[in-house]
Amino acid sequence: MSKKKLSGSILFDQFYSAIYKDRWPILKEALLKEEKEKYLIKDLNSPYYIDYSSYLAAVSLPLKDGIKILDLCAAPGGKALSIIKRMDSNSTITVNDLSFDRRRRMREAFSSCLSEDELKQVKITGFDSSKWGLYEKAAYDCILSDVPCSSERHVINSPKYLEEWSPSRPKRLKALQFSILSSGYLALKKSGYLLYSTCSINPDENENNIERLLVRHQDIKEIPLSFKEGEEKKFGRLILPDTNNGLGPLYLALLKKSDE
Repeated sequence: MSKKKLSGSILFDQFYSAIYKDRWPILKEALLKEEKEKYLIKDLNSPYYIDYSSYLAAVSLPLKDGIKILDLCAAPGGKALSIIKRMDSNSTITVNDLSFDRRRRMREAFSSCLSEDELKQVKITGFDSSKWGLYEKAAYDCILSDVPCSSERHVINSPKYLEEWSPSRPKRLKALQFSILSSGYLALKKSGYLLYSTCSINPDENENNIERLLVRHQDIKEIPLSFKEGEEKKFGRLILPDTNNGLGPLYLALLKKSDE
């Protein structure tokens, strides 16, 4: 007699209970509530609000004058807009997303929010971010790698996505994330900064990916982040809503490539 297949919601609970143990019921309850804290990006031609956690990610990428910046997985574009407002007039940013529809929406948002001079500093592309570093090596001073992730807060609030969930999903995403992270490493100049970001609560998608990169490449190291929200992990910081007034989830790790 064949065993009855477990529902996605049960598998989801089992998976994250194994990670967070006694904390999981409290964290799960916090994830079921909407993140309410929003940040209005300043000095835009049209209002644009992002989650405050997204703002923290955008301002964690160190910038200086006259640099080339790459946002590997940019949609919907809020982090890129925040970065653009911090850029000087001699810097440029390449904003990439594989989806045509998401690029179209980003282009519309940028046209509405940015000045003509700022738009000249922006290039929107639609390439496979996991292969970027094969074609443009050591080309950028700063890279944001805000990768596709399990996005558990969205999953748990969608009956459809929750029922479809399976443990194979984070495994597939982990592999994709590491390929994008590695691609960013290859595209990064010496002395450049790489900011890795997810909205996942899964350590395999967060600090474990960073550890794998650092073990593989000895010429890049972790740099402390400038904010104190969240909890320190072996690598990077993780903001979770149960201990941060509903903020997050957000995982961030800042890396710097050696100048040698």
